[in-house]
Formats: sequence, C-alpha cells, structure tokens
Amino acid sequence: MSVSEVPILSITGSDSSGGAGIQADIRAISSLGGLAVTVVTTLTIQNSLGIQEFYDIPAEVVERQIAAVADDAAPHIFKIGLIRNVYMLDAVVRCIKRYHPQWVLYTPIAASSHGDELLNEELIDTIQLRLIPLCSAIVVHSQDVDRFECPNTIIAADRHGHCNELCSAIAVFLTQGCSLDEAERKARNITVSKEIDSELSGRNLALYRDFLAMQEEQCLNSHDVNYYAEQLNISTRYLAQIVRKVANSSPKVIIDNTLLSKVKSALHSNKTIQEIAYELGFSSQAHLTKFFRKMTGVPPSEWRRPAQ
Repeated sequence: MSVSEVPILSITGSDSSGGAGIQADIRAISSLGGLAVTVVTTLTIQNSLGIQEFYDIPAEVVERQIAAVADDAAPHIFKIGLIRNVYMLDAVVRCIKRYHPQWVLYTPIAASSHGDELLNEELIDTIQLRLIPLCSAIVVHSQDVDRFECPNTIIAADRHGHCNELCSAIAVFLTQGCSLDEAERKARNITVSKEIDSELSGRNLALYRDFLAMQEEQCLNSHDVNYYAEQLNISTRYLAQIVRKVANSSPKVIIDNTLLSKVKSALHSNKTIQEIAYELGFSSQAHLTKFFRKMTGVPPSEWRRPAQ
C-alpha cells in the first residue's frame, strides 16, 4: 500500500461553513496527498457568523459508521474531533479498543470561535477519564490547554480551524513514517506557510520554503545559518528577516528544531549515541550531548527509549 493509500479516519462534526470539521479535514488531508475516510458525529447549521443549530447523530449510528469504514479500510489513524455526548464518546472508545489504530489523535474544542459551547464540564471530565488515556496526542487551542491533560499535548493557534489543519497535517506525516515530533514540526511549517501566502511576495515565500526544504535535506552538511544563506544566494540578515516575518522565529531556531527532531528519531534506533553524533554531523558525542541537553534539559542517554 502506497503512502497516499494509507487511510486516515476523521471522526467529527460537519461544518457547513467549510472552515472546520469533516470538510476541513478532507481538504487538508487530500491537499497533502493523504487519503481521508470519514464518520460524521454531528450535523451543524452554521455560517460565517456562528452555529445556529446542532443535530447529534445517534451513538449507534456513529458506531456503525466507524465499523463499516474500519472493517473495510483498516485506517492506521483515528483523528477524532467533535464528540458532544457520553453515548457518542462510549461508541468511539469501544471502536478504538476494537480496531487498535496505530495512532489516535484528538482535537478537543470546548467552544467554537464564536463562543458556542461544544463541550460541558461534565463531558470534559468524562473525556479526560475515558478517551484521552487512549490518545497518542491531543491538539488543542491555547485557551483550552489547562482543561485537558495528555502526555503529548500539541498547542494550536487560537483561530478557527487551526486545530483541524494542524492535526490533519500531523496525521498525514505520521502515515509517511515520521515520528510524532517530526510530524508536528513539518505540520507547523505547512500551516504557517499557508497563513502567510497572501502576505509575502512570491520571491520571499519561495525563499522561505527553499530554506525549509534545504535545511531538512542538508542537515548533515551544516548546522550553520551562513551555509544556508550562501546556498540561497542571500545575506544572513535577509534570511533572518524572511523567517521572522513568516514564522516569528529565527533561522537558527528552525535549524536546531530540525536537528533535534532527527536526533530524537535516531535515539529510537539501536545505534549508539556516538554513531548518531557522527551520522548527524556533530563533531563528537560530547558535542551532541551538549546540544541535546541545551534543547531538552536532559542528556540523550536519559531521554532515549528502547527501540520499538
């Protein structure tokens, strides 16, 4: 099965305005070359001004939808969104336990961007107890981060649809064999680029994307900003200005985050730390250890987990 044929099951509500929900998931997953299969939990009557009415699909019908898709397509990833009652929650939890997807991603959104309540406190408590322990990661708006506890919590921007976009992109990169850390980093680069398409000139946007691709591919050649600026035939100052405008960051931070992601992925292998150091362009094991401790607060030997 090719990457494009690896199904991602989106279990969420329908957003008739197209800005979030099933519609946004299909659009985001398909745009990155992924295959979206879907289960609708809630129908909404809404437009750009907000939600006017909800119709929750009966839990039995939600469960039958999941079973029909999972039996046929065997999706590797369950991407879960809007769940509005405990019966629907129980149906989804039963299906996770029955089908054992490789990854379970959840985007809990307590209220819409227009202030419509989507989850009450009692349901949030039940979700925390029954669903989140089964999740590989959750993607939440910063305003909701204190309401949900998960070892892998990914914070999205507080704008309509960003949780969907970010989580969908992460799901696609996971189907390509990325680790969760690497999938998140790539997904953030994609969603940030989409946001600024209309704000930058074509040349600046192209340079930013070339920089991302280049430091991803040539990480072993150099960890130095000057190297990438020279390859792009621009000054380091101009590269810094572009990256600041696009990502509110610096080229060095992006390079270091790429390198950290590659180190973490390598630490899941059986390679020694010294082998990883030389493979990833560090001058020595001590150099890698110093870098890793600076980025994470712990040495790589303490962070690493046994290879799966």
